[in-house]
Amino acid sequence: MSGRTPYERLIALLDDHDARYRIIEHAPEGRSEEISRIRGNDPAQAMKAIVLSVRGGGLGKRHLMAVIPGNRRLDMKSLLAHAGAQKGRFAPPEIATEMTGCVMGAIPPFSFSDDLALIVDQAFQDWDEIAFNAGRLDRSLMLNFDDYRRIVDPQFTPLSIGP
Repeated sequence: MSGRTPYERLIALLDDHDARYRIIEHAPEGRSEEISRIRGNDPAQAMKAIVLSVRGGGLGKRHLMAVIPGNRRLDMKSLLAHAGAQKGRFAPPEIATEMTGCVMGAIPPFSFSDDLALIVDQAFQDWDEIAFNAGRLDRSLMLNFDDYRRIVDPQFTPLSIGP
């Protein structure tokens, strides 16, 4: 799959697994509230992917991708407890881009790297369909949640606080 953009890798993965999705083309946007308005989805069903650096717990420094609803904030204490880490911080934009191949705001809730563990807020299990930027600021996907769960098989835990 090398040589493909993150968007191309994502679409190929979904097609290979017969996922039910639709592509939405739009003006470039990465802010959660704005992109949900443009797509016409509830901000709570928008998957916001955040790359973090964590350390401690005997596992050394490592990176994680936390996926939370677009209308909520990351609960760092919950994330650290789930990951067995003692300290964590948001990865600098250049590290997030290096780990995902995407600019901030365009990161989809998929990890194409064994060095980037994926943890998803359990609140998404209430939705039939999820929305997210698809590796580009001008493309979004609406994806059947059961297909996402089947393809990704993520770890689910409470990760967010907010409304």
